[in-house]
Amino acid sequence: MGRGGTEIRRESRMSAIRRRGLLTAPLLLPGLVPGLGQAQPAYPSRAIRMLVGYPPAGTTDIAARMGAAGLSRRLGQPVAVENRPGATGNIAAEMAARAEPDGYTLHCTNIATGCINYALFAERMPVKPTDFVDLGLLTQVPNLIFVHPSLPVTTVAQLIALAKAKPGQLNYGSAGSGGSPHMTMELFKFRTGTNINHIPFRGAGPMLVEAVAGRLDVGCDNMPSVIGHVRDGRLRPIAVTSRRRAEVLPAVPTLEESGLAGFEATAWFGLQAPAKTPPAIVERLGAEIDALTKEPEYRARLAELGGQPPGLTPDGGTTPAAFTAFIEAEIAKWTPLVKASGATVD
Repeated sequence: MGRGGTEIRRESRMSAIRRRGLLTAPLLLPGLVPGLGQAQPAYPSRAIRMLVGYPPAGTTDIAARMGAAGLSRRLGQPVAVENRPGATGNIAAEMAARAEPDGYTLHCTNIATGCINYALFAERMPVKPTDFVDLGLLTQVPNLIFVHPSLPVTTVAQLIALAKAKPGQLNYGSAGSGGSPHMTMELFKFRTGTNINHIPFRGAGPMLVEAVAGRLDVGCDNMPSVIGHVRDGRLRPIAVTSRRRAEVLPAVPTLEESGLAGFEATAWFGLQAPAKTPPAIVERLGAEIDALTKEPEYRARLAELGGQPPGLTPDGGTTPAAFTAFIEAEIAKWTPLVKASGATVD
């Protein structure tokens, strides 16, 4: 009897201890498990990096820095541009695709990395469209075909005639294989039956140095990076590649006006994040990009450089979904053109 009572009392004490443990465990867990029960900081809570696949001074870099400055102001955190040039922008694109999808790594894409490269590099392309989530378009810009003032050419017709009179003797420079300027000139050669040698550079900056020095006969580049040299008379404009004349160079005809019906090649620049970035962060960044591109100061600066607002939505702005649809349409447009032109990255 005494022995049974002792066992009963022992069981009662153990039950009480277990009950107290269960009651106190929830109070101890937050201190034992880091982060449990603590609110996550609002995004963004630290600096953001923006990867750019081209050197400074080119249009991708210009667009990226305009976007970074505006987003830094709007988000209240630094947005630092990080230039990682090489492989027609693919090095930076791959870095961005493999980054942590937390909203703190962005990628400034363009018509090359977001569209043309998929056809040009084919099986060698290190990323695919699904490796990214699209955030918004920053700007669209026409390309400009130009010559050094020493070349006796002032019109597209004269350039075609000279190229046919000297097959394989003229050269043209671009910011790199696979970019919009390269593809513009390859299509120009395809449409006109001319043979002009391509000299690719690692970005617009180095190419323009050679063009201004007269070591290139012809060049093609995005309007924002070349416009200063044209205004100063160091380079002579021949034609713009958009359907309409550029407001900053109203006297320069389009390629269509110059006899190449339906010729249009507009470069564009936008922002992406790694796939699987949280939807709330994508929505926040998309809304801030849209708001930025509608600011009067931003649009005035674009106009000064020869750029245009995104224009993907009825109010002239941009959204993640509209940017994705835009890229898909560009891929469908350029893939057959790249193949028909015979352009390569070699």
